[in-house]
Amino acid sequence: MAYAVKEAFLTLQGEGVQSGSRAVFLRFAGCNLWSGREVDRAAAVCRFCDTDFVGTDGTGGGKFADAGALAEQVDLLWGEGLTGRLVVVTGGEPMLQFDTPLLDALHARNFRVAMESNGTLPADPRPDWLCISPKAGSEVVQRSGDELKLVWPQEGIDLDELEAWDFAHHLIQPMDGADRKAALAAAIGLVMARPKWRLTLQTHKIIGLA
Repeated sequence: MAYAVKEAFLTLQGEGVQSGSRAVFLRFAGCNLWSGREVDRAAAVCRFCDTDFVGTDGTGGGKFADAGALAEQVDLLWGEGLTGRLVVVTGGEPMLQFDTPLLDALHARNFRVAMESNGTLPADPRPDWLCISPKAGSEVVQRSGDELKLVWPQEGIDLDELEAWDFAHHLIQPMDGADRKAALAAAIGLVMARPKWRLTLQTHKIIGLA
């Protein structure tokens, strides 16, 4: 299988439970909840995405002919050293392209594979760490994993339903945008009212990393 990658780069994981960890970010092109074009945003299921996942022209991106070639790119970006190897597979929606040959190829290079997905597709194959970030109006079929990360506020989200899903960690992330102060206040208020959740911030934006 060939893979379309928007960008791939070495950085620090900026969000969630693994925030602060050295990681190769592998961002696949394409999503099933929005085309990525501004003209389509108003009619999309997910209308608040702040990520460019269109095309393959980003840093380290491109079209890779097979899993071995893509895993080699990740390996080159990490550099020397076999310990603590982490690749964060994201998008767009990574489950549109992620498959067993790629998982196996990354494991063969001693990478632990983390993924962030919108949960509308089954996580099969299952990565080593699975973060699901549900979007209001979508049908989430992947209701188990390691980390449930909810961007807040979102109208139409049933928190009682989400809390019944099988996740070890429940995180609330304030929505970025023009109303970020109000979003932060809303996220803090939710955590104070429902202590099953924890606040997570986009630390890579705070410290100026990509």
